[in-house]
Amino acid sequence: MGKNSFYNWVSNYVWAADNETQSGPKAYYLRILRMIYVVGRDLSNGQLNLRAMSLVYTTLLSIVPILAISFTVLKGFGVHNEVGPLLFSLFEPLGEKGAEITLRIIEFVERMKVGVLGSVGLVLLLYTVISVMQKIERAFNFIWHISETRPFAQRFSDYLSVILIGPVLIVVSTGISATAMSNSIVKSLIAIEPLGTLVQIGIVILPIVLSITAFSFFYVFIPNTKVKMRSAIVGAIAASILWKFSGWIFASFVVTSTQYAAVYSAFASLIFFMIWLYLTWLILMVGASIAFYHQHPEYLSYQKSERRLSNRVKEILALLVMARISTNFYNGKPAWTLEGLAGEISAPIEATASVLAIMENNGFVVKTHEDEPTFIPGKPLDTTPIDDLLRAIKKSDEKDYIGPDAFKSNAEVELIVQNVENSLSTALKGKMVKDLVTNEMEDHHSITTVPIGAAQ
Repeated sequence: MGKNSFYNWVSNYVWAADNETQSGPKAYYLRILRMIYVVGRDLSNGQLNLRAMSLVYTTLLSIVPILAISFTVLKGFGVHNEVGPLLFSLFEPLGEKGAEITLRIIEFVERMKVGVLGSVGLVLLLYTVISVMQKIERAFNFIWHISETRPFAQRFSDYLSVILIGPVLIVVSTGISATAMSNSIVKSLIAIEPLGTLVQIGIVILPIVLSITAFSFFYVFIPNTKVKMRSAIVGAIAASILWKFSGWIFASFVVTSTQYAAVYSAFASLIFFMIWLYLTWLILMVGASIAFYHQHPEYLSYQKSERRLSNRVKEILALLVMARISTNFYNGKPAWTLEGLAGEISAPIEATASVLAIMENNGFVVKTHEDEPTFIPGKPLDTTPIDDLLRAIKKSDEKDYIGPDAFKSNAEVELIVQNVENSLSTALKGKMVKDLVTNEMEDHHSITTVPIGAAQ
């Protein structure tokens, strides 16, 4: 099958059918095919690969500081000796080289004693860890179409929670797995059939479950948005399967790579280590991408196009967003979240987020400080002119070097522009934000919506 024939088959078979009109199994099957296609397309575009390579460099710089803090915390619980086995299991596909790398990392960690670093050294250590976590968050936010990172205070507390509590949970989970495998009761149960077969199956499944749990934790916690647990688990299952399969292939490659060791000598271990880190980060982000498309199937499209909003659509979107926020606030209903607003008006999340950012910067809305932020009006509804909101949206993209003042003046043009603005002000005279509020008895679904296709 040629390249053109393949694309024609994809277009006709996978994308031509309306998924909503298909039966249950076929709709699910088509959705899986579409998800595979869009994730493969994202990989071919190179952004996921580029971010994975960037995180490899970040990991090399930060792995010792992160493990030093984790090692100190685990030492307080008396389980610091479990760090080595955990690292070895992570680098197991590297074979003997994995054991060597694990030994070197542990030696570096043991030499870096947090207690003797001093206040400045400790601050720099924490800064390194937080910077690394921020870079990981930005990579995940890119996948989830989120441009805003966590506030600094929240970033500091959330990141340290992962670094301090995460290793303890991982060690406990691993300890449960190891204990279950060596427990005398478990060994006696294995001798009894059919319990023995079930126990052996459970021993095989348990590491996979722990792997899925770890990936799910990343997908739920790291992105600066609300990730549904079901979508996170779907992405985690896919990532776990890819990770196990890639580990098996990579281990086979390392075993048969004696010629590379002969060429690169002492650098061979480092090269294999970096390749495996790259594959691990890439798999992690592929799973995050699958979780995103599972939660937002509206992004499953044959062709990926950059969704830019025209000024006209921005103004309409701002009015729709302000109307929903004001209506719920005025009628005493729960405040809207970003995802809730986007779904309510059938707009892309990134488009809704960009308009909300403009409105927030100009004081029209205020974002609450909650685990899942919501938006409420920032100005009085009955004294805030709609004209002010529209002017703020129009001027949002203006910069000093490309604003109207940067151009050579022309009296005729200035007069026309002034007349247009005066006409708008006259048409909206006396119209306040409160006029956007709909009666709580009305069906809010009757409000005009902006479909995704309207984003230009």
